[in-house]
Amino acid sequence: MMKISVMGTGNMGKALVKQLSIFGDHSVLWGSRDPLEAQQLVTQLQLSNVIAGTYEAAQQADIIIPAFHASVLKEWAAAHQDQLKGKIIVDISNPFNSDFSGFTTAWGESSAEQLQALLPESTVIGAFKNTFFKVVDEPNFQGRVSDVLVTGNDDHAVQQFMEYVKPLPFRFLHAGKLDNNRTIERFTLLELELALRYNTYPYISLQLFGIKEPIAVN
Repeated sequence: MMKISVMGTGNMGKALVKQLSIFGDHSVLWGSRDPLEAQQLVTQLQLSNVIAGTYEAAQQADIIIPAFHASVLKEWAAAHQDQLKGKIIVDISNPFNSDFSGFTTAWGESSAEQLQALLPESTVIGAFKNTFFKVVDEPNFQGRVSDVLVTGNDDHAVQQFMEYVKPLPFRFLHAGKLDNNRTIERFTLLELELALRYNTYPYISLQLFGIKEPIAVN
């Protein structure tokens, strides 16, 4: 069975590890700059099947979810190209600028595409970009769950990831090629504006109607 890891102990990293621990079928490697902090979080959150360790240990997994800001993500990728060869890298980042008024990417590119360009011998897929951390932490809302858009140029890798995370309380939808993140990342900034306007921040995601795939509610 493929191994999965999450890197980073911020809001998104904690929320993802929590869901993988509660609903996943296999152990999760949780990489941190400070493995002791990660282990303390494992104890505090009462997580099972989670192994806290270093970033280097987490990079040994087959599917790696780096829960980093887009700028840090690029620095990490450039520094670890060799170690990440043959891995599936799940990009959850959004390239917002410092005041969340725009993007650090040009109109015709996405953070996911930039990451793939930095890691030509890895397979990058995009996921959880449209789902804010509070929703990942508390997925069910009035009996509904978030649609998580999954993108990638390698359909086999996308299906492998979607199969691995299938038990989690989200509906995972194959959303096409990696360049569709140009739209998804920008739509996420619109989600942010809507959440602030209607006083739901940071609890906002999306659910699409008309798709007949069943929605699992836990």
